[in-house]
Amino acid sequence: MSPTQVADILVQIVERRRQRMAEARAKQTFTEPPRRPVVQTAGTNDFLAALSAQRGRAVIAEIKMGSPSLGSLEGRFEPLQQARAYAENGAVALSVVVEPDFFHGSYELLAACTDASGLPAVAKDFIVDPLQLQWAKRAGASAVLLIAALYSYQELKEYARLARSYGMVPLIETHELPDLMKLGDDVWELVGVNNRNLRTFEVEITTSLALLPSLPPGAMKVSESGIHSADAIGTLAGAGFDAYLIGEALLLADDPEAKLAELLS
Repeated sequence: MSPTQVADILVQIVERRRQRMAEARAKQTFTEPPRRPVVQTAGTNDFLAALSAQRGRAVIAEIKMGSPSLGSLEGRFEPLQQARAYAENGAVALSVVVEPDFFHGSYELLAACTDASGLPAVAKDFIVDPLQLQWAKRAGASAVLLIAALYSYQELKEYARLARSYGMVPLIETHELPDLMKLGDDVWELVGVNNRNLRTFEVEITTSLALLPSLPPGAMKVSESGIHSADAIGTLAGAGFDAYLIGEALLLADDPEAKLAELLS
């Protein structure tokens, strides 16, 4: 993949997602959920409860069937078996990538993984239409990823309201200070820092540490991507992070169970 292709990949993903959702809207109607824009708590949301119970060492283990940088992972692992292995070896929640064209996922995969593992899950998609939140809820998601870079402040606030109305907690993903500025003074339950730059796919774990002082003080803090060792988790935990979303370190490991045990050591 050339540098130009890499730089444009986020634009390509979002544009393709908009096209897909326009096609879906021609066949399916979005049903506005009951207006319950209540901030979620560990008492109302099992994803938050799972993270709270292991705060500081909570691993959100990821299932994804490919990526623009890796290509397809079809045949490299069995996703339902992997989801069960995560549950049996200390992960407190799942992250399931559902975007179909670049990450080879689906909402059906999300539903199957939550059923197989019994773990609460966050639906990882590039949300450009409220219909995707409806799909996430129907697939059994307890949380939904909202990438702050994709929205204005008002759009982010509205998607968060809809997610909460469905009983899901929004995980707000940030990567740089302009993303955090979109949070305003609102109350946010979960704020993540993606150590991967979605425009270049470069990964720097120091991104989490640099943004930590600017994260909302009342939110649970999640470091995402590029976490490959127990030492990294120890550093992030010592700095003040509560949970860690880990994907490729587990997905590409020869022995995912042993790798998860190592990370939690």
